[in-house]
Amino acid sequence: MLFKCDVTSQHLLIYPRIKGYHSRLVLLSEIYAMAPAVLLILVMVLLVNTGSSFLNATSEAAKLFPTILILGDSTVDTGNNNYIPTLFKGNHLPYGRDFPGQVPTGRFSNGKLIPDFIASAASIKETVPPFLDPDLKDKQLCTGVSFASGGSGFDDLTTAASGVIPMSKQLEYVKKYIQRLNKMVGEEEAKKILRGALVIISAGTNDFIFNFYDIPTRRIQFNISGYQDFLLGRLRDIILGLHDLGCRKIAVAGLPPVGCLPIQMTAKFKNPEDRKCVEDENLDARSYNHKLANLLPQIQSVLPKSKIAYADVYEPMIDMINHPHKYGFLETKKGCCGTGYVEAGPLCNELTPTCLNSLQHLFWDSIHPSESAYYYMSLFLEEQVLPQLFFGNSRNEY
Repeated sequence: MLFKCDVTSQHLLIYPRIKGYHSRLVLLSEIYAMAPAVLLILVMVLLVNTGSSFLNATSEAAKLFPTILILGDSTVDTGNNNYIPTLFKGNHLPYGRDFPGQVPTGRFSNGKLIPDFIASAASIKETVPPFLDPDLKDKQLCTGVSFASGGSGFDDLTTAASGVIPMSKQLEYVKKYIQRLNKMVGEEEAKKILRGALVIISAGTNDFIFNFYDIPTRRIQFNISGYQDFLLGRLRDIILGLHDLGCRKIAVAGLPPVGCLPIQMTAKFKNPEDRKCVEDENLDARSYNHKLANLLPQIQSVLPKSKIAYADVYEPMIDMINHPHKYGFLETKKGCCGTGYVEAGPLCNELTPTCLNSLQHLFWDSIHPSESAYYYMSLFLEEQVLPQLFFGNSRNEY
């Protein structure tokens, strides 16, 4: 007897969503400054006044996204590296210190990641489990998983030394996922789920850091434009592969301001006190993003019944860096873990001191944003990207 996937998820209201990205940020910054008693009253009013309209909106989203599938690097790895032989893991404290239950899940942050917030906002599930979890339940499989691996990239050379899962192999895991789904619900139902699935791809940063900037292996073969084109060619292959497997709604994240990552500032500037974004690297990121934004409509035009959206993470993140107080941040140039200059992965561990208030830090460690930063970016993506994937679709599409 086949398992029946329940794709009508319960509505999850973790944070009140107020219409209008900038309006919400103004409101949040005002809340941040209020006294605790006033804050409590205001939050209760917000939940009452905005809950109904938000739930109606996400009800529609839930019907159009029965499941969520994630491919990429550490920004979207919810724990797959826990189950492979690599030193690059986030399954130890202080990682996860602000996750529900204060559990280090393998997420490279102090709490949740963007896929978790997006899945919650779309009423799919509260958190996205890793595909390699041996205890993964059928219901969890139905509503989506992450195939991502911390340290991964589009270039297979990126993962050669670390032993993490390259993007090409993540596509193979998607095939295994579909095989399991077919056995659970039958091929026809599995096809419907895949057609309606929200697929998110987020990678590329490690390729530039490991192969071009800090370890210039690929600079022997490519100039920066050539390497960008090489990576975009690999990305195109991933998208075509996902389409061949039945996926039709794909969001592809661009690069963040790479030169503003604490680890990159540390590599560039000898004096820890003299820290500023590496503008050449940010310029490269903007150039790559421009190419990516132009490429995706071209790919969509040759893939029938597909919707492929560019997810801009550069702009919301650079806005946090340039206007930190709007978001409640006091520190944007170093991470919360340790000195904040170099600590990440095994160097950020139980013996490493951390900042007292991670809400005030844009970065959790020297590479990865904090949960707060991921939350603000998810608000931007919910408003700017998700509508491109589900508006105008037929209710019976999947």
